[in-house]
Amino acid sequence: MAMVMNYSLHLYHLKLKRCADADYEYKYVILGGGVAAGYAAREFVKQGVKRGELAIISKEAVAPYERLTLSKEYLLPEKPARFPYFYVCVGRSGERQHPEWYIDKGIKLVLGTEIIQVDLASKALVSASGDVFRYQTLIIATGSTPVRLTNFGVQGTDAKNIFYLREIDDADMLVEAIQEKKNGKAVIVGGGYIGLEVSAALRINNLDVTIVYPEQWCMPRLFNAGIAAFYEGYYAYKGIRIFKGTDLVGFTADSNGDVKEVKLKDGRLLEADIVFVDVETRPLTSLFTGQVEEEIDGIKTDAFFRTSVPDVYAVGDVATFPVKLYNEMRRVEYVDHAYKSAEHVVKVIKANEKGKTIDEYDYIPYLHSQVFDLSWHFYGETIGEAVLFRNWNPACSLRKFGAYWIKEGKIVGAFLESGTLEENKTIAEVAWLQPAVDNLDFVIKELGRSSKAIYR
Repeated sequence: MAMVMNYSLHLYHLKLKRCADADYEYKYVILGGGVAAGYAAREFVKQGVKRGELAIISKEAVAPYERLTLSKEYLLPEKPARFPYFYVCVGRSGERQHPEWYIDKGIKLVLGTEIIQVDLASKALVSASGDVFRYQTLIIATGSTPVRLTNFGVQGTDAKNIFYLREIDDADMLVEAIQEKKNGKAVIVGGGYIGLEVSAALRINNLDVTIVYPEQWCMPRLFNAGIAAFYEGYYAYKGIRIFKGTDLVGFTADSNGDVKEVKLKDGRLLEADIVFVDVETRPLTSLFTGQVEEEIDGIKTDAFFRTSVPDVYAVGDVATFPVKLYNEMRRVEYVDHAYKSAEHVVKVIKANEKGKTIDEYDYIPYLHSQVFDLSWHFYGETIGEAVLFRNWNPACSLRKFGAYWIKEGKIVGAFLESGTLEENKTIAEVAWLQPAVDNLDFVIKELGRSSKAIYR
């Protein structure tokens, strides 16, 4: 057996070393078919790309789409989002890039193709079917994937109707289960961004919904206790139960293998027809381990998204890059960064070809979510002292409220629920410019009146 494996490996390396063995060759290859790939393709078209120069290789069988739709409109019972509605680049009010768009622009979509081996030194990618793709310039845009509960030793995870969400196939299976388990019971494991959105969608589908998470409040990476109290109260107002400060230890299944109960660490048993899991995500970087420099679980890049390997770039969730505003290396898992980093790296590549330079990537963290009739925006950092302002009673018709984070006399983060377009622009400007605050009591008073920035 060892001799057979060594012989196969030898043949594989021979194929990589011989350029004539390449099945496909492109000037530019984007590995990954998510939002970053779609927005990078649009920027390539803007900057100028010849027919046949660019290929997008994706494990999914569909053209790049707005992935965040899967946890929102895709799950709704009435007028759910379906293709071609949410192909990129509608997330930034751009042209909808249906599959014919790529054909028209001369861009090759290599769909339903999993890359299982990468040799950056030889500039070659090998698919599960044995095809070899060569490139001159590679953009790594593989994104992140949910961590399965089996990694945490949870028992009974082989039961049916336990779901995660990354790709449209995952969403389709969840939609099918929602239709099969009408008026059933759903348990959401995890109080993060996606978990909260999916729990709202399931409640709109008239399921009995319970959320379970080990933290003391939901979304602890962003929310403080005050902000979380509003959303937890609002979810309770909508009929969703929340069990905080406890974790699950396993599942039970019925005679058909369908999930039946969720067993909690505190001994409680929760009936469940559907379980959705959102506990952690990890960047998909294993294909490149040992070939590129890594940092903070991602692929380390400079401010132009260049990796330690010439002609190889990384964007979106997988990139650990210098955030100029905070003067430190970070890895950002959110679609806004995927959009912007993808567009920026193409500008870098095309500028380099012309012997020109462009500015470094200058980014401020931004998050946004919509659930039920709520919509919040956040910019900046959640460090320092949080100052809450305006009304946050979940039962009140006026639900506009927000918070500023103040560190060392400056506002470094801003959050606003139910803001207008102009107000959301204002909090973005506040977080970006970090205005100084001389008197905290005065700020608290003024923020109770207005969401506008206070400059010294």
